[in-house]
Amino acid sequence: MNKFVELIPTQRAKYGEREALRFRDYKTQVWSSITWVGFSDLIDRAAGAMLVNGVEEHGRVCLFTQNCPEILITHFGAFYNRAIPVPIYATSSKDEVAYIVNDSGATILFAGDQGQYDIARQVIDECPTLKFIVTLHPDVKRQPGDKSTLTWEEFLSTGDKLGKEVLTELENRKQSGVDSDIMYLIYTSGTTGVPKGVMLAHSNMNAAMDAHIERFDAFIDNKTDISLSFLPFSHVFELGWTMVCLCTGIRVAINYNPKEIQRAVKEVQPNYMCSVPRFWEKVYTAINDNLAHAKPVVRMMVKQAIRVGKVRNLKYARMGKKAPALIEKQYQYFEKKVFQKLRGAIGVTDNKMFPTAGAMLSDNITEFLHAVGINICIGYGLSETNASVSFFTEPGWTIGTVGMPISSIQVKIGDQNEILVKGPTVMQGYYNKPEETAKAIDADGWFHTGDCGELAPTGEIILTERLKDLYKTSNGKYIAPQVLETMLGQDKFIEQVAIIGDGRKYVSALIVPDFEELKAYADKKHIEHNTIEELVNSPDIHKMIEARINDYQKGLASYEQIKRFVLLPKAFTMENGELTNTLKIKRAVINKRYSLLIDAMYAVDYRKKKSADKSAEE
Repeated sequence: MNKFVELIPTQRAKYGEREALRFRDYKTQVWSSITWVGFSDLIDRAAGAMLVNGVEEHGRVCLFTQNCPEILITHFGAFYNRAIPVPIYATSSKDEVAYIVNDSGATILFAGDQGQYDIARQVIDECPTLKFIVTLHPDVKRQPGDKSTLTWEEFLSTGDKLGKEVLTELENRKQSGVDSDIMYLIYTSGTTGVPKGVMLAHSNMNAAMDAHIERFDAFIDNKTDISLSFLPFSHVFELGWTMVCLCTGIRVAINYNPKEIQRAVKEVQPNYMCSVPRFWEKVYTAINDNLAHAKPVVRMMVKQAIRVGKVRNLKYARMGKKAPALIEKQYQYFEKKVFQKLRGAIGVTDNKMFPTAGAMLSDNITEFLHAVGINICIGYGLSETNASVSFFTEPGWTIGTVGMPISSIQVKIGDQNEILVKGPTVMQGYYNKPEETAKAIDADGWFHTGDCGELAPTGEIILTERLKDLYKTSNGKYIAPQVLETMLGQDKFIEQVAIIGDGRKYVSALIVPDFEELKAYADKKHIEHNTIEELVNSPDIHKMIEARINDYQKGLASYEQIKRFVLLPKAFTMENGELTNTLKIKRAVINKRYSLLIDAMYAVDYRKKKSADKSAEE
């Protein structure tokens, strides 16, 4: 019997009626709880329902839904059957869902809301292995004549009266599970091609749990701590962290609607929450915007507080050292007068740690957040490494790195500065793709991440860029677009950025502004506009954005600087195929879709061309 089959019964016996999960009720929208006993009972029902509905050992079941307790219940029900959950992003298109169901050979598709159910109904005839659909949201309305769908309660009820033979079979499956069994198929978001099913074994998750609990055990309090799930459970980062919480007894509050995350944070007041950098970029922007409108005496006080916070938390606390008495006294004063109020406004008054990964977070924002007492834990990992390769280790983490590799993981730098990883958390391979597996994992067992970086003298990893994202201008200069995109992402007027420059004479950018901020600025400056198109094409707006860009890139070499840009009237979206489900830019799609605009940025007349070329070649 493997660890994750034993986990919930063990926690049930240990914690009983203590809260395990918290969620917003579908009907009332009030936060409700599931105890460890209730969680365990629901898993037993789901496991029985899977067995009687034909889920075989090593069989696959797909989950296409927003975050909800039913996901975790289904996951463990599958583990009891020695079967494999296959998470699908709630925002996936019909084609993506059909591809994953067919590639995995899933027999059941759990669909969340009406939109996901409608897509599920569209794909069921295209997926020969798919037997039926289970809807999770109680308000889903079935299509006329639909005989292939069960509600969640209908599904659970099919396993409520198990005969002796079925119970014996279920127990045999539990007992026969081994650590080499595939635990999850996690499909990559597919920035450069079709998604690949990452095969993660129970042994991979076991190793990851051991490494994380080893680092975090000292400050976890499973009697009071609560973690808010913000990222989707289809994201290996959130999934892995949630497993840490379940293994240690930390309560998990499940946020259903990502658009309500700010409200959820204030209501839950989490001690932990996984997030991507964009969340904290928005927090940073909002704080600074509010500060800019505050009275001068308030601005002065906050700036002094941040200066003291940086000294105390980054120079001393970060290194596990006690700050000098005067600094500590000043810090405690500002903690009461400034920092507690600031964190309270966000909803993170009693924060312990906020794991952050998935993209780069600027050093400036990292320093700011730590200065005000928000413990951002920067990390790095991939689906193929079962999430974490590295993360900040307390004390002694270093700004500008993505932390120290976790125990049992080896990291080295290969050709073209590519980060290579080896160890027990690395995947078994890509499902049904032996050639892709052979490309990713070499003969010596090193997984080639596709990320560029270096190892600091401390042993921490410094992440620089995606290998495939590196641009080489026509002048032979290498450009790291994500660095520029991260830098501009700090600006309150900029929502999204796509850096252009591969094979071009100089760097340019497609920029999606924050339209609300832009409208407010235009109103304040009396810039006339009737539409978003008129706003983004305004010379005054262009001049303002240009000045802000130039301010950010003062320290860059001339060939790294953005020479031209276009403001777009519409955001990049997943629905249009411009973003992955993890909100990463699909560069090939954007380059093709906006090719005319991009070409126009490089089409200069003869008199301007000479000057532009000279500047670009510096």
